[in-house]
Amino acid sequence: MNPKEAARLKRKKRIKKRIGGGERFRLSVFRSCKHIYAQIVDDGKGQTLAAASTLSGELKDQLGGLKKTDAAKAVGKLLAAKARAQGIDKVVFDRNGFLYHGRVKAVADSCRENGLDF
Repeated sequence: MNPKEAARLKRKKRIKKRIGGGERFRLSVFRSCKHIYAQIVDDGKGQTLAAASTLSGELKDQLGGLKKTDAAKAVGKLLAAKARAQGIDKVVFDRNGFLYHGRVKAVADSCRENGLDF
């Protein structure tokens, strides 16, 4: 396994142990080279309540010439709108072992600006 990926998975395990099993829903972010995915998960039921990504039908047409960080902001805005429509205000942020920098930070900041509390 790639050493960087092994280090990320080690961080992911440590983070999940600290934030898992609470009374809040979990906002999980995954980042690949081209795309970013975010979802709100109810760990008690094992269900995804809301999800958004750069591949979402609502965003795919709008993201044509944007930088990856700007696309991540749009994903955060869409996810926050979907969560607010379901009455979800408070979540706990799961960065999935990725560093809180760049696109991951852009999703978090955009969600905060659009009404999610974490």
